[in-house]
Amino acid sequence: MKPIAAAAPGKSAGLRYRSIRRATLALAADLSAEDCALQSMPDASPVKWHLAHTTWFFETFLLERDPRYPRFDDAYRVLFNSYYNAVGEKHPRAERGMLSRPSLDDVLAYRRHVDDAVLDLLSTDGLPAELLELGLQHEQQHQELILTDLKHLLSRNPLRPAYQKKWPLTPIRAREPRWIAHAGGLCEIGHAGPLFAFDNEMPRHRVWIEPFQIASHPVTHGDFIRFIADGGYRRPELWLAAGWELARAWQAPLYWEKGEHGWRTFTLHGMVTVDPNTPICHVSFFEADAYARWAGARLPTEPEWEVAARGTPCSGNFLESGALHPLAAREEPWPGMLSQAFGDVWEWTRSEYAPYPGFRTAAGAVCEYNGKFMSNQYVLRGGSCATPTSHIRATYRNFFPADARWQFSGVRLARDART
Repeated sequence: MKPIAAAAPGKSAGLRYRSIRRATLALAADLSAEDCALQSMPDASPVKWHLAHTTWFFETFLLERDPRYPRFDDAYRVLFNSYYNAVGEKHPRAERGMLSRPSLDDVLAYRRHVDDAVLDLLSTDGLPAELLELGLQHEQQHQELILTDLKHLLSRNPLRPAYQKKWPLTPIRAREPRWIAHAGGLCEIGHAGPLFAFDNEMPRHRVWIEPFQIASHPVTHGDFIRFIADGGYRRPELWLAAGWELARAWQAPLYWEKGEHGWRTFTLHGMVTVDPNTPICHVSFFEADAYARWAGARLPTEPEWEVAARGTPCSGNFLESGALHPLAAREEPWPGMLSQAFGDVWEWTRSEYAPYPGFRTAAGAVCEYNGKFMSNQYVLRGGSCATPTSHIRATYRNFFPADARWQFSGVRLARDART
């Protein structure tokens, strides 16, 4: 992993550190202590835990390199370790919501303690730039997780409380997707160059891609309603075997409810009517794959997605827009470019999460960051409406199990070239 230029030690690194840490606190600013303490399922964590764990990362991997550093509390080393077995014991993931102590105030004091120590060392160029940047990128990952985990938590509350009151959607007409043809051939994918990337994005390498076509726009909620109306969740021929066992208990994407006047869904703005023109979200790999089969298409492979997205500006509806929900496309892309490739929703690929040829994990304890999860996961690309803008790039590889639905995960179709 290599640091981005803005992460060089000194004043600029301090400004970047403050900015990202403050952005995390801003996400929790309007929440109660009770909001921050609860855990809705084992895959999600309390906001308080995210605030503490991101701080634990800086303390464990940067500050404790100096034997003179005074730990805030020795117990935190276990309570807020996520999955780093090389570091030591961990509190069970499914029981993070049981941690009524330490209090939210204690966790915020912990953040201030670590921030003071980090900024003090940055003023003397006393921190390794690569580890500092990894910690900041890690914090940005948890900014998105704070929102997705909180959304699941609030959805379980019968009051259906809103995280944000202002609804961001305005009526936008549907955009008709087109098929964009790619010649394929011998292509290079993966990260190269001096800017930051996670170890799983490297090394850059060559892959052979057969000619293919990819949809100009992501699948919308309206498209998915038609899939449901056509019995999509009740047709076993559309589903992978493992997915069919789950589909029998599903009727629609996560958070959807069928009401008297049609489908409604829970959002971070509360319950709303499903907007048919916005990209579909909160679907699993199994649902994405079944929809693609119903549509007479398939999901793109990871190399196809990256090659197709190359040259597309890395801009869109990200966390900073404040929408916190996928938005309808307002403008048509330039010919040959993908619409909404970045932001709005993570897009499932049909590629299993596996190491690139020549992959090497990072040195030291952070070797457990990505490589250990390269099993039973599928790759998603492009970022979402909850992803920080500066965190995403065309080579970024997100990954989740095939049944995961609580992330802002959506669908873009592909198909083999027509002859």
